Amino acid sequence: MTNSQTLDARNELKVAQHRTWSSGDYGKIAWLTVPLAPQLVADTGVAPGTSVLDVATGTGHVAIEAARRFCDVTGIDYVEGLVEVARRRAAAEALPIAFEVADAEALPFADASFDVVLSAIGVMFTADHDRSAAELVRVCRPGGRIGVASWTAEGFIGRLLKTVTAHVPPPPVALPPTRWGNEDVVRELFGAEVVDVASSTHEVRQHFVSAEAFADFMLTYYGPTYTAALRLDTQGRAALRGDLVTLAESSDHHHGSGPGIALDWQYRVVTASRKAT
Repeated sequence: MTNSQTLDARNELKVAQHRTWSSGDYGKIAWLTVPLAPQLVADTGVAPGTSVLDVATGTGHVAIEAARRFCDVTGIDYVEGLVEVARRRAAAEALPIAFEVADAEALPFADASFDVVLSAIGVMFTADHDRSAAELVRVCRPGGRIGVASWTAEGFIGRLLKTVTAHVPPPPVALPPTRWGNEDVVRELFGAEVVDVASSTHEVRQHFVSAEAFADFMLTYYGPTYTAALRLDTQGRAALRGDLVTLAESSDHHHGSGPGIALDWQYRVVTASRKAT
């Protein structure tokens, strides 16, 4: 594949991904990722008075958490509907966050604009991982901090995404988003401009009425599963749902004592500092 063909394929992937995250109802999925925000903010060492950029903010969890710590916060996402939700949430708490519709692969900010640059379950889903990583580093000031929180390949959501791709294979140019859940990969993506790369692994426990309720919830509201189901016929959708039920029932991350089920979703926080000179 030529460079021009690769660029065209990535642009097509980007359009498809935008459609994915604009579909379903990610606001309901976002409820489940709220606990990641304080963990990411704490691990990155965000302090009051710092300027913070939250990239691929979604409905604003990380931006809001940083603003609650008296930081000067900006949040961006390329899905306008999610940005509008984030604005309403910030307004409800009278938090002065500047939310903008923007692309993580082409941030509309000058070099070295922020003390801290963060992304939770965000840049991992960009079409061009190298470009989005370079943008995180570019807009961070020398000596500033960068932190990302991402689902791991071996964790529950990593296994869910693998299940989806078994039913609907991604285009060849697409890279697994869970690469960002590996410290060594993120270290390589950030490149020579960063130092002090470190990571920690965490789990957030999610509760559902049943494995079937979990599968239906994800198929209705989560962009990747929702759009995958749309591409399948009736038999294919039933097979995907069945595999999601099986995943929830048989997973090592499944806890079934008492009413309903609980699923532990593993993620990794990777932090780094941009070189001071």
